[in-house]
Amino acid sequence: MQLVGYEPSGRGSALLVSDGNGAVDHRPLEPGDDLAYTLGERHCAGTIDETGTHVACDRPSAPYCEYHTSTWVCARCTGTCLKDEMDCYEDHAVYIAAFAPATFKVGVTKLWRLETRLREQGADRAAHVHTVSNGRIARELEAEIAQRLVDRVRTGPKVAALAADLDEDAWEAVLTEFDVIERFDFDYGLDLETRPVRETLASGTVVGVKGRLLVLENGGTTYAVDMRDLVGYDLENGATGRDLQSSLGLFG
Repeated sequence: MQLVGYEPSGRGSALLVSDGNGAVDHRPLEPGDDLAYTLGERHCAGTIDETGTHVACDRPSAPYCEYHTSTWVCARCTGTCLKDEMDCYEDHAVYIAAFAPATFKVGVTKLWRLETRLREQGADRAAHVHTVSNGRIARELEAEIAQRLVDRVRTGPKVAALAADLDEDAWEAVLTEFDVIERFDFDYGLDLETRPVRETLASGTVVGVKGRLLVLENGGTTYAVDMRDLVGYDLENGATGRDLQSSLGLFG
């Protein structure tokens, strides 16, 4: 078996596992579920085609080799289309997403995907601040706002946000310059008192999923796993036997 993909919060939360014969199993990640996989060798995860069939690849690059690495040009667009022909002629939303305690990100998505996109990123709060008729205008607005706010949040700050409270005053201060159309307040059901230990594993009891962060309890310690870091690993049934970093709280 190989772990060939994942679905973040907002899209059902699941690990995508291939049996090596083209079939893809969606392994749901519901709170209280037990995972018991040991990570083996890691190599290219191949691709899942339009029919949902996994096409395997044994090249050593992970999570994807040069032949299976896709670049979404729209993610790099700042208003000047990078495609042969602009095709994003539908309503787009510009949003501000908040990650505790005080990281604020500007982003763009198709209007109909707004709430799903925010949950996929694991935002704690968000505000829809512009609706425009196409992606070019949205990217121009995003680029202008990105001179003051970040347009990307890395995994480290998102792990730190798991057990942090949002700075409400800072959030409100950010929004004063915008005419907010709609606000969002997300609850992922984690209720963590201390920051989880960052690890790469696929065994333990599921606490929950926030964005692409899978939170597991294993041996009395809570771990945060970036599911992208799991993609490409061969899996063996059975919980991991390797030593894991433990929470300092276990030694108090």
